[in-house]
Amino acid sequence: MSRRGHDGAVAPEKACVVCGRRIEWRKKWERDWDQVRYCSTGCRRRGVTDVDRQLEAMITELLDARAADATICPSEAARRVDPEGWRELMEPARRAARRLVEAGSAQIVQAGRVVDPSTAKGLIRIRRIP
Repeated sequence: MSRRGHDGAVAPEKACVVCGRRIEWRKKWERDWDQVRYCSTGCRRRGVTDVDRQLEAMITELLDARAADATICPSEAARRVDPEGWRELMEPARRAARRLVEAGSAQIVQAGRVVDPSTAKGLIRIRRIP
């Protein structure tokens, strides 16, 4: 995916390896664009943990167990990974969903419509790509 810059040229985009949000090209990264992997210092520090991988696997497992057009809430995966502390896993579950979208194995939807995972706010649902 890419967007047009102010001068009309196509500006390349990529996703943060931690949170899955879009990283938009910046002039200051021109020479280092291939090495840019994170959208922020926070994501660089946080990294992708074992719990993050467990959430991705759980989302995939839950989707595989449902009908092809069914959706799940990120809280379902969080509750399965940690039944007691699932609330703290809500944002990590959303990050896991965005990484799965970037990998091409899921979609994030709101009110039945596919939304941009980088800008989605509020309640989301996750579904398998039809």
